[in-house]
Amino acid sequence: MKIIKILISTFILLLLFLNLYPPLGRRTNKEKVRSFTTKENFAKGKFQNQIPASQAMSLKHTGSILRDFIKPNPKRRPDSPIVIGTKEPASKNSNKITWFGHSACMLELDGKTILVDPMFGKAPTPFPWFGNKRFSGELPFDIDMLPPIDAVLLSHDHYDHLDYFSIKKLKDKVNQFIVPLGVGGHLERWGVKQELIQEHNWWDEASFKDLQFICTPARHFSGRSLGDGNTTLWCSWIIKGKQEKVYFSGDSGYGSHFKEIGEKYGPFDLTLMECGQYDERWSTIHMTPEETVQAHIDVQGKRMIPIHWAGFTLSFHDWTDPIERVTKAANDLGVQACTPQIGEPVVLGSTDFPQTRWWK
Repeated sequence: MKIIKILISTFILLLLFLNLYPPLGRRTNKEKVRSFTTKENFAKGKFQNQIPASQAMSLKHTGSILRDFIKPNPKRRPDSPIVIGTKEPASKNSNKITWFGHSACMLELDGKTILVDPMFGKAPTPFPWFGNKRFSGELPFDIDMLPPIDAVLLSHDHYDHLDYFSIKKLKDKVNQFIVPLGVGGHLERWGVKQELIQEHNWWDEASFKDLQFICTPARHFSGRSLGDGNTTLWCSWIIKGKQEKVYFSGDSGYGSHFKEIGEKYGPFDLTLMECGQYDERWSTIHMTPEETVQAHIDVQGKRMIPIHWAGFTLSFHDWTDPIERVTKAANDLGVQACTPQIGEPVVLGSTDFPQTRWWK
């Protein structure tokens, strides 16, 4: 009887924690779920990929993952904090993109400032005082130093892309949050006013302050807590200004959606393409670096900045493997790969762009 009481108490405490701890976000409410049922990419209470992306692991795969977690690989992280650029935010004098490591970027376009997946926390977890710390140790700016933010784009609700602590610091500087379906619930729980949130489905087109944002497919999944998997949408984004057009891949396995996006909206002056945190055991939800280059070609990109690396260790490969492989594949296929340091602005349309091997 005593054991049963302990189990019941533990279960109740777990439920309270899952409902009361803010970084876990908010479950999608029933009214929103009912509105999702009319969407082609929503079935049986979950969002669906265009091409199925199975996450089921065989006993062999599960065992090999546990082995890799236990087996140390000193090259998964740099030996010392990696070099970052200036502590001053870039000016608004020209159209430019600044990468902050992993997938976080700032796009300055036509006098507007857009943050993309602004995960500025110390670790991609609801418990940032534990675990997987940022490679650079710090960011090339303080959040208070950032200019007013016209819009924040989010690709999905995973912790390495949507960070509670970052949103709490940023929210009063932001005019509009533009997110995939269901993600707005997290923001509302964290104090963002509902009228400042736009939610979109794949292929939705939205205008804001003379810029156009197009929510496009990705091949991935979502979820922040127990039992909420795939109840919010994941996506990639197109950002169109007066002259330049940028594509942001979000997180994605390789698939036919890249070619479809390119045929509908390409070519792109710049692509921001994920190239890291891959593994053959989850190849349907994260591209290999070689697939990254092919995806860039599929969307008809002119120049590419590889992202989703140099921030955190979320896979088992050496930390420099993604950039070594993606730059080699780009060179083999005649693709212009731009490799800025974290915090180094890249001017859109310039013929002078960074290609240094700074990670060496």
